[in-house]
Amino acid sequence: MTSRGAPVTIGMLFSQTGVTAVLERSQRQAAMLAVSQINSEGGLLDREVVLLDSDPASNPGRFRTEAKRLLDAGAETLFGCYMSSTRKAVLPVVESRNSLLFYPTLYEGFEYTPFCIYSGAAPNQNAGMLADYLTETHGQSYYFVGSNYVYPYECNRIMRDLLSNRGATVVDEVYISLDPSDEEIARVIAMLKDAGPVVVFSTLVGDGAVRFYKAYDKAGFDRTAQPIASLTFGEPEIQALGSEAATGHIKAAPYFSVLDTPANREFVKSYRETFGPDAPISAEAEAAYFQVKLFAEAVRRAGKSDRNSVIRTLPTFSFEAPQGTVRVDSVTHHTHLWPRVAVVGEDGEFEIVREATEPVAPDPYLVELENSSWMLPSDLAHGSS
Repeated sequence: MTSRGAPVTIGMLFSQTGVTAVLERSQRQAAMLAVSQINSEGGLLDREVVLLDSDPASNPGRFRTEAKRLLDAGAETLFGCYMSSTRKAVLPVVESRNSLLFYPTLYEGFEYTPFCIYSGAAPNQNAGMLADYLTETHGQSYYFVGSNYVYPYECNRIMRDLLSNRGATVVDEVYISLDPSDEEIARVIAMLKDAGPVVVFSTLVGDGAVRFYKAYDKAGFDRTAQPIASLTFGEPEIQALGSEAATGHIKAAPYFSVLDTPANREFVKSYRETFGPDAPISAEAEAAYFQVKLFAEAVRRAGKSDRNSVIRTLPTFSFEAPQGTVRVDSVTHHTHLWPRVAVVGEDGEFEIVREATEPVAPDPYLVELENSSWMLPSDLAHGSS
């Protein structure tokens, strides 16, 4: 492409190594694909988009250091972070530089800053529908297992309320290291055996989650009666786990790669042509992709790429993302998304069993804990796209 002006420089904060790299690598690839497509279409304002890369290695301190380095190197806007601890490490840096972070990962809510756009699900856009589905199909006894950092504690607090409101009981709640030892995992498996017939709600992430699911499979739990439900364990983790050990487990998210829509078919085709026919695509990767496209459209409409212009312009339009039509809320800076629940089939692919019929507005502070948008009529509750 020919460029008549200085490039639009952006920075990426996705771990290529470390305990959460299994997921963040797919986010990084999706963001790279979006930048490549933007440049192939002429760039932004006749300017090439230049991408500065990093490897924060799943470490909050490294995320902070890399954010400073990228901004020092000329990045105007940053894209990335997975764990809440890494986002919280980066935001003070972004705020001090009057920059902007696009955050593409589901999180625990209860946050707002004019220096961040949240394109992953807030709790009202995933947990509520999951609580409905679980209590209607898998009974009333639950056991929480989480990684020992911010998101699992806060997510479990919300999920406990949602399950309680539906008459369910949380038998116990246990947390293990982000990179757990085999002994830690074995101890939790033993606790689950002693607990009797319970459904596990997991907020484990990364390699630790994959190893826990493997141990769960090896222990012989009946996944038709005792599946593991999660908001985080998606296609990249399933590929690392293997389809046989993943069958029957459940995830709630705004996006699954099996969605049969024109926008998603094109996205999946482009992604796998670029990164390989078996490359897994998660909800977090889809958010990393469409948030770059949202940024690009805001720059085109504003005629500028600075934070104030982008922030002012983002809420003024909608975008046809692979998951459906999305838009940024002007008040919360979170995104209107499409809640869905899916179960892993025998082929290792998700099968969508419940979905919203329209995008759900973000409610990051859970002003309305029970959002009627996810309470679907029974004849719609089990459809798929």
